[in-house]
Amino acid sequence: MRFALIAKDKPGALEVRKANRDAHVAYLKSSDAVEMAGPFLDDNGEMCGSLIILDLPDMAAAEAWAAQDPYKAADLFQSVEITAWNKVIG
Repeated sequence: MRFALIAKDKPGALEVRKANRDAHVAYLKSSDAVEMAGPFLDDNGEMCGSLIILDLPDMAAAEAWAAQDPYKAADLFQSVEITAWNKVIG
């Protein structure tokens, strides 16, 4: 089952994101659950959130995966939404 994790950074948190980016990307790459991922960009082209598409058995597994993200440990996000998602094209 696929899930879209949509996270928005706290205002003014770009330096927190940058400081934890290597650990976050390593976590993404270490997981077989990640189908695609990348940052949202603000009007200035700066990173301001994340979109991660996960393939996991259920919502509990997706929530557990998200809880281990280094960005979560760094308290980067203002909000996180995880919702079931169906791939149609691509």
